[in-house]
Amino acid sequence: MAKLTEPLTFNRGLTLKNRVLMAPMTTKMSFFDGVVTQDEVDYYSMRAGEIGAVITGAANVQEDGKGWEGELGVYDDKFIPGLSKLAAGIKRNGTKAILQIFHGGRMTSSQILRGVQPVSASAVAAERPAAETPREIESEEVAALINNFAAAAKRAISAGFDGVELHGANTYLIQQFFSPHSNRREDEWGGSLDKRYHFIEELVKAVTTAVDESGADNFIVGYRFSPEEYETPGIRFEDTLYLVDHLADLSLDYLHVSLNQADKVSASQDYQEKSMMAYIKDKIAGRVPLIGVGDIRTGQDAEEILSMADGVAIGKALLMDPNWLPKVVNGQEKLIRHELSRFDCEELRISNGVWAFLEQMMPERLY
Repeated sequence: MAKLTEPLTFNRGLTLKNRVLMAPMTTKMSFFDGVVTQDEVDYYSMRAGEIGAVITGAANVQEDGKGWEGELGVYDDKFIPGLSKLAAGIKRNGTKAILQIFHGGRMTSSQILRGVQPVSASAVAAERPAAETPREIESEEVAALINNFAAAAKRAISAGFDGVELHGANTYLIQQFFSPHSNRREDEWGGSLDKRYHFIEELVKAVTTAVDESGADNFIVGYRFSPEEYETPGIRFEDTLYLVDHLADLSLDYLHVSLNQADKVSASQDYQEKSMMAYIKDKIAGRVPLIGVGDIRTGQDAEEILSMADGVAIGKALLMDPNWLPKVVNGQEKLIRHELSRFDCEELRISNGVWAFLEQMMPERLY
């Protein structure tokens, strides 16, 4: 088993100085039009320097992909100057900067899109309060969408990032193409499991080809996924093992599982003997690094994840204590901040958007 402080090298040559990454989290810090703010640069920069990499919150690759106010944009060259400041702010003391790119799909609203109807794989509303029925994306629009992801990766290269992460998790558009709940299509992009995977395969190939043909050195491409859905029909863990098995054979640098609990067990009765992360690690079988995640608070928590994964993504703990890693490494864990008050927000560069995220995710640790 690797140690937290050991380097991690990816297929395209990029090396992280240690195995700790900042997990991608919503900040709602960008301007109304998706341009980076100085507050956003300061927030990420404060948490860089000690850890191996920072993965940003999601940046939308199309205007109709915006999921919430204050979200990063990467759908036009006008964003490159701001993104360059963000990448430079993250890349302190050797920390690597990874831009997460996505399309919100049906997980947005016409209000957020200024009157434009959301799109998805099919015209099926999400199972959440006040969800709007999206417009089914036309077949010819799918090719444009894939090209826009590839163009976003090129902009990330131009801005000085070290990689991109395809956000195929948390029920956004990439996942919507794979899910039998949101994808009821009968063309080449939907129907059987193979056809629902087809969009993801073409997307990954387009982005990795664009990166490789760009001539960028040591620029990596990762993919994040959620292992189960609870809608019926929905993604089951067996579907995810199929997905992981196929993704591991593509030209990706890492896979990143999205979990709120590292040892979470599948809802499927066929996969009860160990955690989903452990099953996923076995399915990958060393073909590509796996980044694990799941409410990590202590060094021991992180080490336990490294028994099932190659890297550790830490979210809320780094929000509350940007110096989490040096305190763990130097035997000062008793000094780690585990609770947060409103009075700490200015010091920690925590905006109202981040505070709202914390209120939703861990209200018991706020005061």
